[in-house]
Amino acid sequence: MVVGALRAPSAGPAFFGRTVDAVDDGDRMEVTARRRLRTLRQARGWTLDDLAARSHIGASTISRVETGQRRLALDQMVTLARALGVTVDELLAEDAAADVVIRPTPSGNGGAVWMLSRRDDPSGRVVAKQRVPAGTAAEPERKVHPGHDWFYVLEGTVRLVLGGREHIVAAGEAASFDTMTPHSVAGVGGPAEILSILDHHGERAHLYSA
Repeated sequence: MVVGALRAPSAGPAFFGRTVDAVDDGDRMEVTARRRLRTLRQARGWTLDDLAARSHIGASTISRVETGQRRLALDQMVTLARALGVTVDELLAEDAAADVVIRPTPSGNGGAVWMLSRRDDPSGRVVAKQRVPAGTAAEPERKVHPGHDWFYVLEGTVRLVLGGREHIVAAGEAASFDTMTPHSVAGVGGPAEILSILDHHGERAHLYSA
């Protein structure tokens, strides 16, 4: 099923079984999805082969979708959005219609994430505010990924475990470290709020896996 199959009925005149208004809306929606697909892929520094590997859709198919040589099927749109780490609504959103209010996304155990940068930011940097849950008796999973992480503590106190060492980072202090070293972050005595600057490796490790 293609995107056009989801077009809502309209009061406009009929055109090959669909109204003119529905055809126009569906075509505009598909054009937006193709443009956003390419922009989001390139913003992550991914080649067609990179996205193909993550979505299990052929690189040649993705290329034809991006260039308008192939219709974008609904199941492909869902799969590609998931591979890019966005919702289908975000893939279809017109820039002018974007919501200017940034709302938190729950991340489990009382945590939350506010995405402050655009997902298609060409710099490749990801800026987010995070509510980090308080630590528990169980040792949190330590992450390892390419790149470099930076965070600034806005409120509360953070326990950063980096390799075999523990660092206490208080409000008004910041930390920067190589993320190939196993690391974990937790609030001390309660949740903490931090401002993070990550690359896309850090985004996947700390935001999408939460």
